[in-house]
Amino acid sequence: MISLVDTHAHLDVEDFSDDLHQVVQRAKEAGVGRMFLPAIDQSSVQSILTLCKQYPNVLYPMLGLHPEGVDANYKEVLKDMKSYLNSESNFIAIGEVGLDFYWSREFEKEQLEAFEEQLKWSIETGLPLMIHCRKAQNEMVKLMKPYAKELPGGVFHCFTGNELEAESFLQFSNFSLGIGGVLTFKKSHLPEVLPKAVPLNRIVLETDSPYMAPVPHRGKRNESAFVVEVAQKLAESYGVSIDEIARQTNENVERIFNIKV
Repeated sequence: MISLVDTHAHLDVEDFSDDLHQVVQRAKEAGVGRMFLPAIDQSSVQSILTLCKQYPNVLYPMLGLHPEGVDANYKEVLKDMKSYLNSESNFIAIGEVGLDFYWSREFEKEQLEAFEEQLKWSIETGLPLMIHCRKAQNEMVKLMKPYAKELPGGVFHCFTGNELEAESFLQFSNFSLGIGGVLTFKKSHLPEVLPKAVPLNRIVLETDSPYMAPVPHRGKRNESAFVVEVAQKLAESYGVSIDEIARQTNENVERIFNIKV
């Protein structure tokens, strides 16, 4: 049986409040034995830690302030969140952090400052980054470049771009791309882009549950078991077996997150 890792799942949200145990069981039965949970704000930190204690060695917590959660009060929020980082030693990454200018640039300055602060957390702790980037690639690359040699690595989550965008991210040699359900969408160009621009040793699998469910579940609530559909499509795109996808992506997870899978 294949063994896969879902490196990005928001299993603490309301969508899973009634049946989380079944969701975790279905993931295990599908061969998805580990799921990584990103924090997005203050309130989600505690909910994620609670879930991860209920499912040790299955659910793993990350700590970060999502760019859409950044506002004029971000410094106080980060100060509070960093206190968790100092007291809890079981976080596996700094995330979900990054830049998002899709809807608005109202807090552009604050987003840039918050992201840079969390880059420094990554360097201080040696924890990898789980990065969200939406309509902000140029700003992100410019901000990260001065820290490139110090950063321990991480994942550019939910990659949906073209070859040039892939190359721009992969210039950060310790980073990989998170590939999810978009790969399976009918109009996605990823099946052509990825084999041309991205070696398999620079990819990890993810769902971003409960969002962006892959075909044939599109339009439904996404869950970690569905990462198998992503792995299957990735295998088709690269012309390899799903066993090879599992082997290589698990190796990538071990390298980035320092977790044995």
